[in-house]
Amino acid sequence: MLPLGDDNRDRKLFPLVTYGLLIINLIFFFLEMRGGEAFITTWAFIPNRFIADPLGNLVTLFTAMFLHAGLAHLLGNMLYLLIFADNVESRFGHFWFLVFYLFSGIAATIAQTIFTFNSTIPILGASGAIAGVLGAYILLFPTRYVRVLLIFRVIYVPAFLVIGAWFLLQLFNSLGSFASATQTGGVAYLAHVGGFLAGFILTFIFR
Repeated sequence: MLPLGDDNRDRKLFPLVTYGLLIINLIFFFLEMRGGEAFITTWAFIPNRFIADPLGNLVTLFTAMFLHAGLAHLLGNMLYLLIFADNVESRFGHFWFLVFYLFSGIAATIAQTIFTFNSTIPILGASGAIAGVLGAYILLFPTRYVRVLLIFRVIYVPAFLVIGAWFLLQLFNSLGSFASATQTGGVAYLAHVGGFLAGFILTFIFR
């Protein structure tokens, strides 16, 4: 199911932070295209490098969540950000939503690192932070209908089904990633699970 939009009728705040995050991600992607592999290596989060020198690599906890592995990775994340983040931002307020988003992203990276602390493969992308947004959304708006593309039809599905199915998929795939996560690249499913759970728990505080 590919989400296309949701119901924004009761949104009270203009999603200033959500759009700001979108712009920052686009700027970082432009810089990636210009800087190439060297730029990604410098600003992505690399578990074994961080373990060796946490203070020296602290900034990468933040910069990594604005990097992406390619155009498809970027567009997919930004689609989820635009659909689900605006209503969460409206509920939390601009400042606290930004804090929530960054905390979720950091929690996602830490979750991945716990199981891949010897890995030299860069962890990057907004997926973990956006997973936190989904964790908040399913708690705050469980019955809100989301417009999704299912094969060749557009249908309306409650958020708890759309996001619940997404989370179960991440959880299932994460079980198969333990053995290979330190050896190969690919999707950081453990980060998705960690970000989602962090966002779900943090929602009880931030709302």
